[in-house]
Amino acid sequence: MMESTKINAAELEGLIAAFHQLWDSFPGLARLITTRHEILASNDLARKAGFVEGEICAKVGKPESHRNCLLGKMVQTGQAQTQWLGNEKIKGWMPVEGHPELLIHFTLFLPER
Repeated sequence: MMESTKINAAELEGLIAAFHQLWDSFPGLARLITTRHEILASNDLARKAGFVEGEICAKVGKPESHRNCLLGKMVQTGQAQTQWLGNEKIKGWMPVEGHPELLIHFTLFLPER
């Protein structure tokens, strides 16, 4: 876990449990990460794609897939950010209320029409 966080172990455990309750059935990749890109939890689809606990999100997969990451903008503004990548996928970064050092990062692959 990120050194600068002020979350105690029990609180972090509760946040991870809440993440799984809400995001495990999400039909895309979902990760609970720190503002330093460290993955704290991920749903099954994200784990299968290599986004496992303890990894740095930005180091998983191809470097170009992390180009134009909006994590910094989300931290700066405190507002959720979304990014459309053609007709292929949508990425999102959402703050975790009460925990400015945490966020949800998701990727939803769009089905063909």
